[in-house]
Parts: sequence; structure tokens; C-alpha cells
Amino acid sequence: MLIRILIADDHRMLAETFKVLLEQQPDMQVVGLATDGRDAVRQVGELLPDVVVMDLTMPELNGADATRALLATRPACRVVILSAHTDAERVRRALRAGALGYLSKSAGVEELIAAVRAVYAGQRYLGESIAEAVAGAEAAADPIERLSAREREILQLLAEGRTGAEIAQRLQLSQKTVETYRARMVEKVGIRDLPGLVRFAIQHGIVTLD
Repeated sequence: MLIRILIADDHRMLAETFKVLLEQQPDMQVVGLATDGRDAVRQVGELLPDVVVMDLTMPELNGADATRALLATRPACRVVILSAHTDAERVRRALRAGALGYLSKSAGVEELIAAVRAVYAGQRYLGESIAEAVAGAEAAADPIERLSAREREILQLLAEGRTGAEIAQRLQLSQKTVETYRARMVEKVGIRDLPGLVRFAIQHGIVTLD
């Protein structure tokens, strides 16, 4: 039986490379490529993959929140996070969102293949450096976890330079509702100015400077 895989990475060339490497395996088929988190959630609903190989930092919706959203509608799907970021805070956030696997982008293709097979079988798979980072750090409260999923969406879009009107249109909300969510978010994180919110989003891995 083929393992149906969706690859979600905003670097198209990298995603295409992963596709070629995975499809060399006789038990794997790449059914789709997504270039942002929101598109990944949509494609999971349409293509019904068994495993999603997900970049953590993507436009529109980051990998952790995309994982949480896609598992809400397709809980049988398994997610492997593949990221350049291996700090304990981001790893824990992805695992709390429901990812079963987490690898550094510096990992070899053999490890990626092993991770896909492991999570498909329902097993957790952490790259060696990831496991060490998580085990070696004390559990600490993640300030991003204070925010609801919708507040995190709005924080990411604000940090990516979207206006209130653009966010309302993209999320199919009224501008008043967007402002309400933003006010709640500001109250929770204690940062009122936009540059401060952008710095907060970068510091905690919601967006990157790439």
C-alpha cells in the first residue's frame, strides 16, 4: 500500500526535490505540493494524504497552526515537521499542535524517509538533535500559547504586512471582528504597537526575516 504524502514548503525548488527523493521509494507517492500553510490545510481536505511533510515557517499560516487546523478536520493524517529551526520552544509547539515527527532540514534523506514511515505507523519520530534539544531544556510556558488560533493567524498576517481590511477579507471576517481579535491579542501579550508585535512574532517563530 502506498503512503500518500503532501509536501508543504514555500521554497518550491526544495519541495520539488523532496518529491523526487520520496517518490524513489516503492511505498511512497507524493500527491500534492503546497506553498503556504493555508493551502496545505485546503489540500489535505481535497487530497486526503496519509502524511504531510510540513515546513514550520510558511506564509499565511505557520506550520504548527496549519498542523492543528488540518488535524481538526482529518485526525487520521500524520505530520512530520521539517524545519531549519530546532529550538525546544518551536519543537514543543509543533508537537503540542499534533505533529508526530520533527526533523532538522539538515537531516539526510534516509532520516526523512524513516520519519515518514514511522509516523505513518503512528509512531513519534524526532531527529537526534531535536530529541536532545527537547530533553535538555526545561519545560517553560510558551507565550504564543496564550493566544487563540485565530489570534495567532491575525498576528502572523499583521507581521507579514497585511492591513486590517486585507486580513478581514482573507479570513472572511468583518473589520470590526478583526479589530476585536487584535485587541484581545494585544491585551494578552502586553504589546500595543505594530513594530513590537512584529518583533514578538519573529522572536517566537510565527514569522521569519527570510
